[in-house]
Amino acid sequence: MTTLPSGQDARLALATCAELPELDPDDVPLRAALQERGIATDVVVWDDPTVDWGTYQHVLIRSTWDYSKRPQRFSGWTQQVEASSVLLNPASVVRWNIDKTYLRDLEERGIPTVPTIWLDPARNFDGRAIHTRFPAFGDFVVKPTVSAGSRDTGRYRADETPQRSQAITHAKNLLGVGRWVMIQRYLAQVDTVGETALVFVEGEFSHAVRKDPLLSGPYREGDLQGVLYREETMTPREPSEAEMAVARRVVDALPEVLGLDGPLLYARVDLIPDDEGEPVLLELELTEPSLFFAQAPGALDRFADAVVARIAATTQD
Repeated sequence: MTTLPSGQDARLALATCAELPELDPDDVPLRAALQERGIATDVVVWDDPTVDWGTYQHVLIRSTWDYSKRPQRFSGWTQQVEASSVLLNPASVVRWNIDKTYLRDLEERGIPTVPTIWLDPARNFDGRAIHTRFPAFGDFVVKPTVSAGSRDTGRYRADETPQRSQAITHAKNLLGVGRWVMIQRYLAQVDTVGETALVFVEGEFSHAVRKDPLLSGPYREGDLQGVLYREETMTPREPSEAEMAVARRVVDALPEVLGLDGPLLYARVDLIPDDEGEPVLLELELTEPSLFFAQAPGALDRFADAVVARIAATTQD
């Protein structure tokens, strides 16, 4: 177990949202693990106007899962925090990661990603133009580029006219309020194989889980009213060699893509199989991902040790 060296003093804020004032249940043990290692922690709501972030030497983003409703405010908050504290992960990384157009940066570097059509709200697409961008067969997904917990996301059948009509309305409504839209073919093997989430700590693989598929049908306004995210079912998973190879490529690309001197404290790489069963990147979570400590023995200790090491290094500076 890594502990804070004697003589060092550090205060850490674990940032959360108002709906989870005591953190997500998976993160609750993290606070005790850090305190055991000599790190005094507070759980703090990120948009609480009464908080003086300058009183914290370090801020670790955890369950800030309402940020997608106010992404610009959240991005501004990260910069505010970073003006007086060390933010884990950094504000520049968060700003890049909260909009899924980051997938284009990774695709340009040869990372296999879910094929995506991007709709810019500035283009003023009409219904016909949107329709022509939908796949001709199979299922497809419509979602905004800024979202969390599968909010504002729907799955549609390409060969059913009523569902195509619903998808057009869904996309037009998102575009109409200035949100970029993603259109992706639904890769059917996810229904049987599931999604693999690989967690990396300080650039090294820690553990992985299988996530059951979430999307079953079209988006319906208000279907997540009062709910932060869709409930997920996770089980431990040993990633395949192919999954490890793709995830490793993603993590290794980040220093160059983001202009970093070294690895990030945490990263989660979410992969699904394509039509041939080969893993492709669905999402890269660098902002506030669940890290699934409960599904992997030793994962909590590895992460807590890494946090302590980061704090010790930056406190010395």
